[in-house]
Amino acid sequence: MKLIRFSTVNQPDLPKLGFLLNNQVAEIHALSDRGAVYPGDMAGLIKLSAEKKIDLLAIQKHAFLDQQKVHALDQINLLAPMIPSTILCSGSNYHSHNKEKANAPLSGKEPEFFVKTGDCVVGPNEAIIYDPLLTEKLDSETELAIVIGKPGRHIPVESALDHVFGYTIVNDVTARDRQVRFKPDGSTWYELGRGKAFDSSAPLGPCIVTTDEIRDPQTLSLRTRINGELRQSGNTGDMIWTCAELVHFFSINFTLRPGMVIITGTPAGTAWSSDKSLGGNWMPPEDGEKLVPAKGYNQPGDIVESEIEGIGTLINPVSRFNPV
Repeated sequence: MKLIRFSTVNQPDLPKLGFLLNNQVAEIHALSDRGAVYPGDMAGLIKLSAEKKIDLLAIQKHAFLDQQKVHALDQINLLAPMIPSTILCSGSNYHSHNKEKANAPLSGKEPEFFVKTGDCVVGPNEAIIYDPLLTEKLDSETELAIVIGKPGRHIPVESALDHVFGYTIVNDVTARDRQVRFKPDGSTWYELGRGKAFDSSAPLGPCIVTTDEIRDPQTLSLRTRINGELRQSGNTGDMIWTCAELVHFFSINFTLRPGMVIITGTPAGTAWSSDKSLGGNWMPPEDGEKLVPAKGYNQPGDIVESEIEGIGTLINPVSRFNPV
């Protein structure tokens, strides 16, 4: 099933949870006789589901019966389906991406571990902010995002996917001129703080798809289009570390809790690949769809589309920072 967070024209300031089915949205306004979740609390819903205190399939069926609480998709405002407190990030996790860029010493040897927070999140159709005081090399990366359901620490790889509630899309927006640094000998190191975590650096959505619809997360195609140009086209089968291995990896540091998110890296085709000054090495794909090499980084007025098979398309414009 597909879960969303949204607002209506009549109540624009009240986030609601809903089911998305065939371009229809049903509000989740009564979960069960045993409890309820405050509208907008996706993490709470995930926790109740993981604890088997609610039956989401039964609730979905009931929700679509109340026509007063059913809306056409084009009549509501989609929000980020959740605002996770913690987004655990794995960089350099696709073979194809590692071939197109300057690599730091750990690239391809272990997951490059960095963190984003809920402050980075924007939803569908919300702006990615171009702030020239922060960066002039604003890049986009379409990534499969794992949404944790069942809590755990030191989770074995073999049972790791049992801890997954579902999947969504995150655009790992990156300030490349903050991220990529060079030593005097020409070797590369990454500053994964200012380069990765800032306002609007984690567009998230448009929905969360539960694991009953995505049984194997290593078989999904993903694409990025900028102003209609196909920049990225890859498959999650190209990951160096699988989703199960990443759940295991991050659970060594953290107790993974319902609603936490893990993002899993991006394939070839980033704007970085066309930037020789930062070690880019764009190469046309040997097979698959024809890509358009970037002529530069994201600019105000651009439209970024991040698409993953089975989930949908996350669309965000790029807008110049406007101080209040």
